Amino acid sequence: MSFVSVLETIGKDFEKGLKWAAEYALPVEKLVALLFPAAAPVAGEVADATSLIQSAVLLVEQKYAAAGRQSGTGAEKLAEVLLLAGQTVAALLAKAGIAANASYIQKLVSAVVAILNVQQAPETEAAAGAAA
Repeated sequence: MSFVSVLETIGKDFEKGLKWAAEYALPVEKLVALLFPAAAPVAGEVADATSLIQSAVLLVEQKYAAAGRQSGTGAEKLAEVLLLAGQTVAALLAKAGIAANASYIQKLVSAVVAILNVQQAPETEAAAGAAA
């Protein structure tokens, strides 16, 4: 399933999408372990930063899906996620001793998006194989 397909599903019906997105979102503790394996002593700030990124990504994706503008808007979406969460994420990570400039935070956002995309992929591929 493509990123757009996952997010179209989230955004089709905003209210239902929000509930589904909350259930679909990877638990923050798992994201922290994947993104910051050496940060166990300061996991609270890292978990908060990761949760904030994930929430911002889902919110922005729902906005674009509801507007029917999923395709070709990656740069715009990234800019909105950074506007919504970038400074707070940087501050939380700084409290955890992680120097996070804009480029680093962009990479984190991309990693969260990639994880959300991968999370749905096997189920969809299995369904496609059964339909063939």
